[in-house]
Amino acid sequence: MKKKSLGINAFLNSLRSILNILFPIITFPYVSRVLQVKGIGIYNFSNSIVSYFSLIAALGIGTYAVREGAKIRDNIHEISQFASEIFTINIFSTLISYILLFLSLFAFSKLHNYAACILIFSLQIFFTTIGTEWIYQIYEDYGYITLRSIIFQILSLVLLFIFVRGPQDYLKYAVITIFSAVGANIFNFILARQFCRIRVVWHFNWRVHLTPILIIFGANIANMIYVNSDITLLGLMKSNYIVGLYSVSSKIYQIVKTLIAALLMVTIPRLAMLFGKNKMAEYKSLLSKLTNILVLLALPASVGLIMLSKEVVLLISGKEYLRATNSLSILSLAYIFSILAWILTDCVLIPSKREKYVLRSMGISAILNIVLNILLIPVMSENAAALSTVLAEICMFIVNYHYAKDLIKAVFISKFFLKNIIDSLVGCIGIVGICLLCRWSWNSMILMTAFSIILSVIVYGAILVLLSNKIIIKMLNDIRKIIKNRLL
Repeated sequence: MKKKSLGINAFLNSLRSILNILFPIITFPYVSRVLQVKGIGIYNFSNSIVSYFSLIAALGIGTYAVREGAKIRDNIHEISQFASEIFTINIFSTLISYILLFLSLFAFSKLHNYAACILIFSLQIFFTTIGTEWIYQIYEDYGYITLRSIIFQILSLVLLFIFVRGPQDYLKYAVITIFSAVGANIFNFILARQFCRIRVVWHFNWRVHLTPILIIFGANIANMIYVNSDITLLGLMKSNYIVGLYSVSSKIYQIVKTLIAALLMVTIPRLAMLFGKNKMAEYKSLLSKLTNILVLLALPASVGLIMLSKEVVLLISGKEYLRATNSLSILSLAYIFSILAWILTDCVLIPSKREKYVLRSMGISAILNIVLNILLIPVMSENAAALSTVLAEICMFIVNYHYAKDLIKAVFISKFFLKNIIDSLVGCIGIVGICLLCRWSWNSMILMTAFSIILSVIVYGAILVLLSNKIIIKMLNDIRKIIKNRLL
C-alpha cells in the first residue's frame, strides 16, 4: 500500500476538525437561544444516557481493529477475514446494546420523560456499527472522511435553520444531530469494498479477538463514565438548567480539544503500524515529535481560553449562559494533562498491548471523578463537575505515565521536552499580556476577541522563534520551502 503523508493526513483531519468545530460554532449559538437552557439540558441528558449504550455496542472494537488491522492492511485476504470477524462481533454487541437500552427505558421511570429523545439518539448505535469507520482509519483514508463530513454538515446546517425554530423542537435537533454524525455511514459500508470484503462470518476463533476487545471495552466503560458522569450526575442531583449551563462550557472545551488533537488522531494508525513491525527507532522519533508539538499547542490553548472564557461564552451562547464562564475557565486547566494522557493511552499503552493498564488507569480516574462529583456538586454545582474533570485528567496522566515510562522515558525526561514546555510557558505570558491589552483597547467584544486571538498567535509564535524553538523554526522553514517551490 502506498504510504500516505502524515502531513496531508494531519491537514485533512485538521480540516475535518475545523469543520466539526465550525458546525457547532455556527449552530450552537442559534440552538442554545432557540431551545433555551431547559431544552439544551434535556437534549444533553438524553445524549449522555445513550452514550453508555453506544459504548456497549462499540466494545473496544475501533481501537483494537486499528491496532491489529494496521499490521496486515497490505494483505487483502488477511484484512478481509479480520474485518469480517470484527464486524460480526460488532453486530452481536449492537443487538445486546439495544436490548439493554429498551429494558432500561421500561425499568427506570426517571427516563420516561426523555424516552423520545433517547430513542432518536439510539439510531447512532446502529449507524455507527454499519459505518465501519475503523477501516478508513486503518488505511488512513482521511480524504473520504473529510469530504463526507463537509457534505453532511452542510446539509445538516440547512435542515437546522429550516426545522428548529422554537423550544419544542429539541427532538428535531436530535434527529439533525444524528444525521450529521452518522448519516453517511451507509455509504461507508458500501465504499469499504475498495479496501476489503466485509461480510458476516460464523466460524472463527472468537476468543482471540474478544479477550483484548473486552479489556479495551472495560477501559472505554471507565472512560465513558468518567466523561459523562458529570452531566449525568448534574441531571440527577440538580436541574436541567444546571445541565444546560455545564453543557455549554463542556461543549466549548471539547471543541478546542478536538482541534488540538487533530494531529494525534491521524498519527495513531502510523504509530500502531511502526510498533507492530518493531520499528522502534522510527516509533520513538514520531512519538517525540507528536508529543512536543501537542505540548506547544495545548498550553497556549489553555491560557487563551481562560483569558477569553467570558467573551467566548457570550459570543457562542449569550448572556443567559454567562454563569458558565467559571466552569469553562476551570475545565481549561485540563488541556495539557488530557492531551498527554491521551497520547500515553492511544499511542503507547494500546499499541504495546497493555490494555489492562489502560483499564486500570481509566477505572481509577472514573472512580475519582464520580466520588468528587457526588461530594462537590451539592456545594459547587456545575463548577464541581469541571473541577472533578481536571483532577481526574491529572490522575489519568500520572497513572498512564507510571505504566508507560519504560517506553517513553526518553521522550518525557529529555532536555528537548523540557525546553518546549519552558518555551511554551514564556509564550503564554505573551498571550496573557495581549489579551489584557486588547481588553483595555476595544469596547467591541467581537473586535476584542478577534484581535486577542490573532495577536496572541502572532506573539506566541514570535516568542518561540526568539527562543530558538526547533519545532516552530522547522515548521516555518517547511512553509518557506513549500511557498518557494510553488513560485518556481
